[in-house]
Amino acid sequence: MTGEPTDPGCCGRGPWRTLGRRALLACVALPATAAAAPAPYAPLPEPLVFQQVPGAPIHYTIGHPAIPDRTNEGHTSNAGFVITDEGVVVFDTLGTPSLGWAMLQEIRRVTDKPVRFVVASHYHADHIYGLQAFRDHTGAVIVAQREALEYTAPGNIDDEKALPRLEQRRQALAPWVNADTRIVEPRLVFRERAQIRLGGRTFHMNYAGPAHSMSDMMMEVLPDRVLFAGDIVQNHRIPFMSSAVVSTTNWLRGLLDVAAIDPRFIIPGHGETSTDPREAIRFTGDYIRYLRKVMGEAVANWTGFETAYAAADWSRYRNIPAFAAINKGNAYRVFLEMEKASFAAARKG
Repeated sequence: MTGEPTDPGCCGRGPWRTLGRRALLACVALPATAAAAPAPYAPLPEPLVFQQVPGAPIHYTIGHPAIPDRTNEGHTSNAGFVITDEGVVVFDTLGTPSLGWAMLQEIRRVTDKPVRFVVASHYHADHIYGLQAFRDHTGAVIVAQREALEYTAPGNIDDEKALPRLEQRRQALAPWVNADTRIVEPRLVFRERAQIRLGGRTFHMNYAGPAHSMSDMMMEVLPDRVLFAGDIVQNHRIPFMSSAVVSTTNWLRGLLDVAAIDPRFIIPGHGETSTDPREAIRFTGDYIRYLRKVMGEAVANWTGFETAYAAADWSRYRNIPAFAAINKGNAYRVFLEMEKASFAAARKG
């Protein structure tokens, strides 16, 4: 799609700037939602804290490294926004409508520009429940990779299933996730690559999945050379991998893509930012490779998972946030992935 396309009627208010040369974009017709839904959402005991990328109109918030619970208000992921001369582009909206609302208030505090686009790195609960605030209170177009549409599909094989996860979070994160919380789907989707040009900046969106999820993508902001990496990069926080759709092969390939982009500043999906992309991706890559080594050797030696897990040296990761909650599930998922690859190789041989 090139030039200056106009709004076809289901994806916001046109005319638009360019949306994706070489992109495969699809407009998703969804039921209309009122521009001003009831508010406020449940208040947050602690305010969101935002920082600014040095020398760029890009703001971000860093989530708590643990898993979502009431002590951290469900704020465990990172998110941010970019201010341009013609409006704001948001990347991820955090894990509750209350957090999304707080993010929107921060945007309104620092600029009077309208929110034009909200980009979802992938459809997992800790990144998307805040979309509700943006859908209810802005005219922004929500953009995601096409596989995000499968999140609510009946045949979804991801262990992060939409409705069971929502019910779990209504219990774990009440009152910020409650009976009024709903899943907001994207209005505009793409397959491999897309771009937005707005107010003198270009936003390159690249599909990197399935890796951590079915719909992983990252967004590069030019000319600032800032990369919102989504959950492809998780800097010193054990990444969630206990899902049937996880592909560590694709995930490692995505980390190579991050290195090739060579941003001057990287904002990961979880964990601290970095001005050194090699440092930012090192933890995630080393962790994945270690799991593949240990579980791959177990599969090759016909060692059972429990025996292999008990014998592995986890000392370098044991004190990393989220280890106790998810490391064993991650290892089992990688064991299954390596076992499947081994069987496929045997059939070919």
